[in-house]
Amino acid sequence: MDRQSFSPGTSVTVEVPASSANLGPGFDSIGLALGIYDTVEATIGGDDLVINVDGHGADDVPTDDGHLIWQSAVTMWRHLGIEPPQGVTLNCRNEIPHARGLGSSAAAIVAGLAVGLALVRDHIDDDASLALLNNLASDAEGHPDNASASVYGGFTISWADDQRGGWHTVRPPLHPQITPTLLVPHATLSTDKARAALGDTVTLSAAASTAGRAALLVEGMTRDPSVLYPATRDWLHQEARRPSYAQSMSLLDVLRSRGEAAAISGAGPAVLVLGTQAPALTAEDFGDTWQVLRPGIATTGVRVVSRSAPSTV
Repeated sequence: MDRQSFSPGTSVTVEVPASSANLGPGFDSIGLALGIYDTVEATIGGDDLVINVDGHGADDVPTDDGHLIWQSAVTMWRHLGIEPPQGVTLNCRNEIPHARGLGSSAAAIVAGLAVGLALVRDHIDDDASLALLNNLASDAEGHPDNASASVYGGFTISWADDQRGGWHTVRPPLHPQITPTLLVPHATLSTDKARAALGDTVTLSAAASTAGRAALLVEGMTRDPSVLYPATRDWLHQEARRPSYAQSMSLLDVLRSRGEAAAISGAGPAVLVLGTQAPALTAEDFGDTWQVLRPGIATTGVRVVSRSAPSTV
């Protein structure tokens, strides 16, 4: 690897949004960036790796070289053929709830990759840099739905290039009146556990029905929100996971019985409701173990908030 010159005192701060994946039928391919953000400040200096974590996961995530943000930064440097710096301080502020289906791990991966890139490039918002972030983050996640939304912001549709490798993402323009509502339980669910509940095969009818609704979802998100209720119907993953998040599915049943376009957010257990106005909710619907969030849509993805270089005086 090349020895990149990392000047002590060089600092960058990046911000990355949360995301909701699937939106019902768009399994592993459709994402929506949400206005909840994690922030990471990286400063070169010292002889060791120092990681400070505030907010969600502060007592649960490692603060050594096993931290996902650091590992992702190292992934970027290795991809670029650069030796990682010896001394770095990472200050991480986590606003995205962990293990709720809001893309916290994807956001951490994107943040780490972006930090690694921003420390060696002046800009990371050009098409080539964003494509690199998208590819490496989707590789790390194994699927592009959350990662692409955190990289690009807005409404994303992503797919794997089965001929040349890599990942591609498009951002259809969102209908301006769509607003997301999140119901976030205190309970958590790991993505690995949620994926373990899925079978290896699906029926032809389930595949055909889901494909049709995924296509309709694009129409609902971009041009005609009135079709969001049927467009968010899923046959592939939510029912299979019902035992893993029974309370979420019960709430989902109630909301959909009222005509709300509700779906499990990502791997759950949070519930996402899409529409042009917030759903009418009462305390009896979800009780005091849930939090209602109306974060808005993050129309831009990961970005460098600030950058500073050491003084040469």
